[in-house]
Amino acid sequence: MKNIYKKGLGLIAVILAFTSCSPDEGIHSTVTNYPIITVAGDETIFLDEGEAFTDPGATATIGDSEVPVDVKYVGRYRGNVFTGTLDTSIADIYTAEYSAVNEDGFAGVATRQIIVANTGDLVNSIEGLYTSTVFRNGSQGSPASAYTDIEYILIWKNDDGTYEVSDSFGGWYLFARAIADSETPGGIIVANDIPANDFSFPGTQTNLYFGGSSEIEDLEVNPVTKTLVLTTSWETTPPVTNYTFVSTLEQVQF
Repeated sequence: MKNIYKKGLGLIAVILAFTSCSPDEGIHSTVTNYPIITVAGDETIFLDEGEAFTDPGATATIGDSEVPVDVKYVGRYRGNVFTGTLDTSIADIYTAEYSAVNEDGFAGVATRQIIVANTGDLVNSIEGLYTSTVFRNGSQGSPASAYTDIEYILIWKNDDGTYEVSDSFGGWYLFARAIADSETPGGIIVANDIPANDFSFPGTQTNLYFGGSSEIEDLEVNPVTKTLVLTTSWETTPPVTNYTFVSTLEQVQF
């Protein structure tokens, strides 16, 4: 199936240049055609970590002519940016940005999401891509559907053997409330014994939007139901309010 996404303010922009204050000289104008980007393939692509990837690509047209398209991949959580080729050995949620520029310097851009994850068995590894159903102090916001089966929370394995979660608040602010850049990243999980649910959680985190101090307090893993229950406490900036987020994370199988 081919999904087409077109970005831009419109096909044609008219630029008016007033060359004189005299009413006798009139108005001079030029016409510029914006690049129109058409993205081939799916809006979201799921990849196993290390899987070979061929980008379905995109085409750009200016008027009736096709022009070259540049692509870069921007990782949301791990700070990686790849140009031309995606390194799938690094798990992250990437935005593929397809762009073209016309002769007047006006750009057209379209995007797709590419998710790279390693799906752990929840016995030897808790890595994976998860949906999240999250409660704060025992209740959900309104509507509750916005806080249920949130897409997506990512857990990856660091080089030192620890695990890290993309948002230890389970997406409460970033996705359910749709507040940009409001995740709580940096939550480190040490798996002492996964089958015994023996974990430790070094360090503290802060919410990127609201600040404050948070700590992961507990993690319960159920390999049969493919779920994790993550509990995180948060003390806001003064005036201090205390919250506890309990997120049930269900592993996505792909």
